[in-house]
Amino acid sequence: MSVTSKIRRQGGAAVITLPPTLLKLLHLEVGAQLELNVVDGELIARPVTPTPRKRFSLAELLEGSEEMSELTALTASAREGDPVGRELG
Repeated sequence: MSVTSKIRRQGGAAVITLPPTLLKLLHLEVGAQLELNVVDGELIARPVTPTPRKRFSLAELLEGSEEMSELTALTASAREGDPVGRELG
């Protein structure tokens, strides 16, 4: 399928319009991301397949928190006291 589209200005961006039939053919919706490449002077647009974000369990999120609280306790003295030089308080 060949489609001709005109480049137009919208705000500060250059925009091309994709007809609904082309979106349907590519199984895309408004808001989908495209990877744009230029190969031998031709613009190639490919749909980007989103990678699912890893979901962390509460146990994974809290992993290492005990060590961090120990480290915080060990370094508490470094955060106390009056400024020595030209530090901001």
